[in-house]
Amino acid sequence: MSFITSTSANTPVNIFYQEYGSGKPVIFIHGWPLNHEMWEYQLAELPKHHLRCIAYDRRGFGKSDRPWESYDYNTLADDLNDLIVHLNLSSVVLVGFSMGGGEIARYIGKYGEDKIEKVVLISSVTPYLLKAADNTEGVEKEIFDSMIDQISEDRPAFLIEFGQDFYGFSMINQPVSNALLQWNQILCLNSSAKATVDCVRSFSETDFREDVKKITVPVLIIHGDADKTVPINISGNKTAALVPHAKYLVYANAPHGLFITEKEQLNADLLSFISADDAVFPIDKQYDSNLKWS
Repeated sequence: MSFITSTSANTPVNIFYQEYGSGKPVIFIHGWPLNHEMWEYQLAELPKHHLRCIAYDRRGFGKSDRPWESYDYNTLADDLNDLIVHLNLSSVVLVGFSMGGGEIARYIGKYGEDKIEKVVLISSVTPYLLKAADNTEGVEKEIFDSMIDQISEDRPAFLIEFGQDFYGFSMINQPVSNALLQWNQILCLNSSAKATVDCVRSFSETDFREDVKKITVPVLIIHGDADKTVPINISGNKTAALVPHAKYLVYANAPHGLFITEKEQLNADLLSFISADDAVFPIDKQYDSNLKWS
C-alpha cells in the first residue's frame, strides 16, 4: 500500500493513496463520508486514456490515519499539497466531489495554481453552504446540528437514510441497486466517527467564496438539478457565478451521487474536458444576474 506522511497541524498523519495508469496526472478527491473507493467507475475507465489517476483517502477516512482533531480545510488543503509535493507533480488536474470541492478551492486559495492545469468541481459544497446575513439562501445551521446529533446517536442508521437520498433512491425511483447501497454503507462506516462529525462542521461552515474567485485555470462544474444533499441553487449555480469562465454542466434529474448514477456521462465529460486544448476550450453557457443559464 502507498502512503505519504503529512505534517499538517504539526502531527504526522499517514495519507493513503492509490495510482492507476500513466500520463497526465489527475487527482481525485472524495466526498463525505466516503473514501477514494467511491471513484471505482472513474478509476476503471480514465486510466485507459493515457491519464495517471491518483485517488487518496482524506485523513480520518478509508485507510488513512485517524487523528483526533484537525479536520479543518486549511489542514486538508495542506494534506493535498503534501501529496502533490511528495509525488513531484505538475500540470495537475484536480477533480473534487462534494466536500472534495472545498479542498480544491482552499488549496488554490492557499497555494495558488502554479502546479494546477485544470479543475473539476462535481456536486461541490462550494462556495458557502451555511445561511448567513450575506448568504441568505444557505442552509440553516440547525440542519447540520441535527445531522451531527443523528450521527452521534446512531451513525449506521443515519448513513442508511443519507445514502438513499445521496443516490435519489426511493420506493418509486431506484437508480441504484440495494447491493450498491450496501457497498456505499460499508465505505461510509470505514471512517472515524470523530472525523465524520468534524467534517460536517468543516464543509457546512467554511466560506470558500474568496478562494473560488482565485481560480483562473480552466474549470468544469457539474451538478445534478435533483441534488437533495447539496442543492444546486446554493452550490453549483453560485460557484459558476463566481467563476465566469467556467464550463457549467447541469445533469437533468441527477442526484448528488451522480458519479454512480450518471457514470458513463460523467466519464465522457471528464475525458472531454481533460483532453481539451485550453486555448480553444468552449464556454457554452453564459450566466446572468437572475441565476439563470441560457
